[in-house]
Amino acid sequence: MSTDTNGPNDGGTEKIDVRVPVALLEEIDEEYERRGYTSRSEAIRDALRDWINPPVQLSDETLEDLAVSREQRERGETRSLEDVKDKYDVE
Repeated sequence: MSTDTNGPNDGGTEKIDVRVPVALLEEIDEEYERRGYTSRSEAIRDALRDWINPPVQLSDETLEDLAVSREQRERGETRSLEDVKDKYDVE
């Protein structure tokens, strides 16, 4: 293993060896280019970050509530925060 002092956040990076099945590596190569990554390493680092800190996923109930809210806004049934503050004279 080697340490690269030019890594992200000036914390350096460490090289690791990982064995993956050939079919998986072929999929990684296709996907990282499709997603605009400049290298396998960049794509794999990003995937590992998501594994450590998974992105927030909204529940089906929350997604449905958001859809209802969007429809209400489109029908003009909502008010801005500023309008409500003015109406009720709050800061």
